[in-house]
Amino acid sequence: MPSSSPTDTAPVSEGGFDPHAIQTKWQERWAETDPFRAGGDDDTRPRKYVLAMFPYPSGDLHMGHAENYLYSDIVARFWRHRGYNVLHPIGWDSFGLPAENAAIKRGANPVTWTYDNIAQQRESLKAYGVSFDWSRVLHTSDPEYYRWNQWLFQRLFERGLAYRDQSPVNWCTNDQTVLANEQVVDGRCERCGAPVIKKKLTQWYFRITDYADRLLDDLNQLEGFWPQKVIQMQRNWIGRSVGADIDFEIEGRAEKVTVFSTRPDTLHGATFMVVAPDSDLAAELASGASAEARMRFQAYLDTVTATTDIDRQSADRPKTGVFLERHAINPVNGERLPIWAADYVLADYGHGAVMAVPAHDQRDLDFARVFDLPVRVVVDTTAPITGAIPVIELDEQGVPIDPFEGQETLDDLDPARTGVALTGEGRMINSGSLNGLSKRNAIARVIDELNAAGTGRAAKTYRLRDWLISRQRFWGTPIPMVHTEDGRIVPVPEDELPVRLPDPAGLDLLPKGSSPLGAASEWVHTVDPGTGEPALRDPDTMDTFVDSSWYFLRFLSPQSTVAPFDGAQALKWAPVDFYIGGVEHAILHLLYARFITKALYDMGHLDFTEPFSSLINQGMVILDGAKMSKSKGNLVLFQEELDAHGADALRVALAFAGPVEDDKDWKDVSTTGATKFLARALRIAGEVDSPTDVRWAEGDAALRRVTHRLWAEAPGLVEQTKFNVVVARLMELVNAIRKTIDTGAGASDPAVREAAEAVAMILDLFAPHTAEEMWELLGYPASVGLVAWRQADPTLLIEETVTAVVQIDGKVRATLEVPARIDGTALEQLARDDARIVRALGDRQIVRAVVRPPKVVSFSTR
Repeated sequence: MPSSSPTDTAPVSEGGFDPHAIQTKWQERWAETDPFRAGGDDDTRPRKYVLAMFPYPSGDLHMGHAENYLYSDIVARFWRHRGYNVLHPIGWDSFGLPAENAAIKRGANPVTWTYDNIAQQRESLKAYGVSFDWSRVLHTSDPEYYRWNQWLFQRLFERGLAYRDQSPVNWCTNDQTVLANEQVVDGRCERCGAPVIKKKLTQWYFRITDYADRLLDDLNQLEGFWPQKVIQMQRNWIGRSVGADIDFEIEGRAEKVTVFSTRPDTLHGATFMVVAPDSDLAAELASGASAEARMRFQAYLDTVTATTDIDRQSADRPKTGVFLERHAINPVNGERLPIWAADYVLADYGHGAVMAVPAHDQRDLDFARVFDLPVRVVVDTTAPITGAIPVIELDEQGVPIDPFEGQETLDDLDPARTGVALTGEGRMINSGSLNGLSKRNAIARVIDELNAAGTGRAAKTYRLRDWLISRQRFWGTPIPMVHTEDGRIVPVPEDELPVRLPDPAGLDLLPKGSSPLGAASEWVHTVDPGTGEPALRDPDTMDTFVDSSWYFLRFLSPQSTVAPFDGAQALKWAPVDFYIGGVEHAILHLLYARFITKALYDMGHLDFTEPFSSLINQGMVILDGAKMSKSKGNLVLFQEELDAHGADALRVALAFAGPVEDDKDWKDVSTTGATKFLARALRIAGEVDSPTDVRWAEGDAALRRVTHRLWAEAPGLVEQTKFNVVVARLMELVNAIRKTIDTGAGASDPAVREAAEAVAMILDLFAPHTAEEMWELLGYPASVGLVAWRQADPTLLIEETVTAVVQIDGKVRATLEVPARIDGTALEQLARDDARIVRALGDRQIVRAVVRPPKVVSFSTR
């Protein structure tokens, strides 16, 4: 095939590089040929599923999107080059509050607003050159999608994993809707930033706590494949604690109160009990108190309700509380413990009550000191916990030194006086049968004793709470349940799914604390599917994290009308091999997706239990050290950069800006430099003056070594997500080609063609339009994105020279460029003769030389 440029290629002469013309040309070509559609069932290539977290259509794309979809595209293109059938789909997470709030603010229809934004983002993604399979697009706000959200809800309901309950919930004071615990950040709504308070409501939950142990233990299989930071964040959020449930009698109450403690060994040190003021237990206990105590409790409860959980748990917060005029009985010693309501105990932790051991818990001690409550030490932290015999040393006069002289005594450390709780290891004291035992042995002993007495048992508890999925807003998946006149809650028949949202026209979407759907009279009034009697639809919608908890499965068969996903396709493609997105989803989305995957596995729909085999987190794109935001006025607009520099320059600049996981400051991102690099690369392709069947082995040896070093290094660098290093190596190769053309063998040398082809194939990861243009200029048919990468020739990886390190007494004093095959004698002599070594030695004599040719010489001196 001739290597001359076809007539429709863009100009490549200096000053004539037109990235927009190249971009338009190849996007039109891709639209015609659809080269990135995943292969079908008859495709025998091995498979890879690459997925970037899908966007919310809140406007046009921003720089975070640009980075996210660049990285997923690099990974997808890489595996195609490695001979894999790659699935790389795209969709939109299109339900949610922003659309509804925008509709309220602008008086617009949320449906129109959402789909207009999707159309805008779709065009931007196509202009960005991302190699998506556009045949699989989905929108979570399509009835064809949310039908299967409703199917999933009903399957969970059948298994007791979806339930309705009244409990204190997080309430956004601005959006007037409930939030899951994970959606509250520093006491504020993660969406709008408004304060979050507690409010008691009847809501729908998913019983994710049934999976707490599996969610925690299965993180072990993700070690090395997910960022350690994310794994640890999930472990902390699940927060498994091991200890005991202890049953306390309450005077004047028939039913015992169960308290969970990780330190049942300190039970003898309990001097009072604390209950969460917003718990049902506190209200019940207060109802039996005096009128004055009830008034104090109610006033205190009003204050607590307006306080966020984050504030309540702050270590710096002054301790407050009210005495409920009730007493509990300590099951191990019969002591009466006064019961207080205090805000540092939360209703949804453990059982909403704690035994307070002020000598050994700082929060309990702070509370005890405020209200003058007793403090009893039961762990002697000055006592040794091993059986080691202390070493006796002698002073200058030969007199034995007391090994405990100067050591602090227990009296010195008395928490009641110092205000510092004793939390270290030690031996039990003031604890009856536990005296003298270590912590571990004391815990085992006291649990045995509680079991024998029927007053306690070993137990586990979790920080994780069930997933609250009800939302009092319009733009979400309707909950597919019906409330009958006799109080039953029954599913909508499956053949009637989806329960579609009504037309929002005429509905008041302003947040009022109840769902707008409840006011859609024609929609909400229905019939009991069992009896035909009048009934009401559930007016709430689902948390949008339900939508994203399984969307990766819908991509496998997005047009299916008979199932949420095709099980046969799941066997072939799932789980996701590479999942790319921001670390801000480390808890919320990833935890829910892991839960739903395990639930679907238990239902027999999947053969795996973890949805994402490998996770890649990217940093943020910031400006002058600050996060970009509209309110700060420091936005760099994606579309403006695209218009100014073209997609390829933006992609190369972002890829080159730094490691994937690091934040990139836009002031350090050089789209201008990227443009110059691309123009140089394209110009080289136009200058190559040898046929496609030229024998590369006859080309310039030095340039061939540079080319093959890149072929050897690039696959490993990409798999390690060191994309910036690959770009740097490409730049080095382009410089080497330019030097060979201008001052060496010239443009007709076979090594120049070989190197230029390597640039085109590897550049496809970062600048696909330019790479396609180069490939065509080099005389090949499209698409370079489907061409297999070449293997490095091992004979060209042998270095002619290497860098030898010369050390003196362990410190590097010089480096030498030496022949790769130098022998030890010659290398040692070169080192001895080097002026830097002579100067560093000074008057010292070399007493020993260790030589490991060709890379190390180590001298020892005296």
